[in-house]
Amino acid sequence: MPRLTARFWVDAYLARLRLSDIPAFVVAHGDDTGGAVLVKLATLDGNAVLFQRSFDLMTGDRRWVELSSGVEREVDDIVARQRGFDPDLWVIEVEDRQGRHLLDQDGLT
Repeated sequence: MPRLTARFWVDAYLARLRLSDIPAFVVAHGDDTGGAVLVKLATLDGNAVLFQRSFDLMTGDRRWVELSSGVEREVDDIVARQRGFDPDLWVIEVEDRQGRHLLDQDGLT
């Protein structure tokens, strides 16, 4: 099955968030073709949740899993470490007091 480029997915995700009036920003621009994507959800109360896309080897399904959660500064430190390992990494920051990120919707895995 052909894969979407990272840039195409990021653009589509940002558009879907905009349609739901959820602010989001590209914090780190990764490789347009094959860069991995992290999504940080900042709930604007000093806390955050960091998501990464995971691949289930048994089923072949992709899904978003929580990589970390807690104090936003600590989540930012994890993002910085991940970027140190992978310079092609995209980081999207979503800001929503209600905790909406839309990653559980069809078409975003």
